[in-house]
Amino acid sequence: MITTASLAPYLGGALALGGIAVAASQRRELRVRWCAWAVGVPLVTAAFWWGRPGAAALAILVGVIAAMEFGGLMRLGKADRAVLAAAVTGVVLAAWLAPGQELRAVGIGALAVAAVPLLAGDADDGLRRLGAGLLGLAWLSVLAALVVLGAGALALFVAVSVADIVAYFAGQRLGGPRLSPLSPAKRWSGTLAGAAAGLGVLAVLSALSWPMAVAAAVGGPAGDLLESMVKRGAQAKDAGRWLPGSGGLLDRIDSLLIALAVLLVLR
Repeated sequence: MITTASLAPYLGGALALGGIAVAASQRRELRVRWCAWAVGVPLVTAAFWWGRPGAAALAILVGVIAAMEFGGLMRLGKADRAVLAAAVTGVVLAAWLAPGQELRAVGIGALAVAAVPLLAGDADDGLRRLGAGLLGLAWLSVLAALVVLGAGALALFVAVSVADIVAYFAGQRLGGPRLSPLSPAKRWSGTLAGAAAGLGVLAVLSALSWPMAVAAAVGGPAGDLLESMVKRGAQAKDAGRWLPGSGGLLDRIDSLLIALAVLLVLR
């Protein structure tokens, strides 16, 4: 059984090796990104170490920030963003305090999201606001899986993060056909190399199963493309600018979100 305690040495070792590699590369952007990881990894690990309350607190924090970033990309008003954040929070709380009631919480959240443009009587832009809000709810509510999966979600996050990094560098080196017009910089060669790396990480962490493998190899790249589509529609490069080396938090968790969704379906 995967536990946070069993994952902690691997996370610490990977962080240390990454620091050595970044120092050797002498690339400033990589140093900035590693510093963000050096702060984030211990905090995330500590949250999962706390158990379901810690995972719920982490999911709520991430969900609220991601909802604000998504609302900014979709040009949603303050009321739309606040209700979306509250709806995502409600789903996470249901996963923690009322297991089995998550779908009901999603339904209540959808009604709340729909109520904002309806009560405002927004005939001109209401349909777009409604569609964006429901997409955000469906996308970000998957964070409730952090509570359900526990350390398994942490292992998946490590796998898709490594896969992202390997896909980026391998795609640059190997070249070949583009993965999608949504993300011209990504190549099939890099995606396949990243998938292999992600599966290797799961094997090392003793977390490899066919649902986890599909989630990392297929869900991860799909999540990245979904956010690319949203950002292209919004004509934005990043979801935010506050997270060093990654833009916004949504830019960091895009692969994880769809990977979690795939894992939940296959479980």
